[in-house]
Amino acid sequence: MIRTRIKFCGITRATDAQSACALGVDALGFVFTRRSARFVEPATANAIRRDLPPFVSAVALFMDDDPAWIAHVVSIVAPDLVQFHGSEAALDCARVGRPWIKAVAMASHEDVASYAARYAGASGFLLDAHAVGEQGGSGRRFDWSRVPALDRPVILAGGLDAGNVAEAIVRARPYAVDVSSGIESAPGIKDVARMRDFIAAVKG
Repeated sequence: MIRTRIKFCGITRATDAQSACALGVDALGFVFTRRSARFVEPATANAIRRDLPPFVSAVALFMDDDPAWIAHVVSIVAPDLVQFHGSEAALDCARVGRPWIKAVAMASHEDVASYAARYAGASGFLLDAHAVGEQGGSGRRFDWSRVPALDRPVILAGGLDAGNVAEAIVRARPYAVDVSSGIESAPGIKDVARMRDFIAAVKG
């Protein structure tokens, strides 16, 4: 059985990152879109990133941000992976010069395979419940039966928590799951018990 990878997104505090790593998370997401409630300054993210143990990936999230800002953040944080959550064109994504994944707004895109075909350079696709122009981390979910078979890894997001992630994995068979609000006590503030329960549910 293939192991389902786990990404905790919206990390803003070193203590949350350390707890997540101790629990066995595979990747941590840092949001660099200023309008997000989970925005983190690049210097703060860099300090957290420097203390990550081996084999825990740092993911930088952007949503229709200015290319100069993206380049600035990448130069400071040096993320392992960049996640584009908006309406960025494939050329804009590739310009960052690092491996990248593209979010798919499932509330707006019916033909996911056709949308994904426009992003041939993506390392994978993150399927989230939001509509185009909306941010992730809303706690909403979508119909998991809509997850298509793609030629690259699929990361499942949107409304996941310890109570439903096992069912989501069984139904959608994603490469990875991504959670933010489902492990929080407030936006950007992670809850250790919820993190622990989420990882236990995935591994179980």
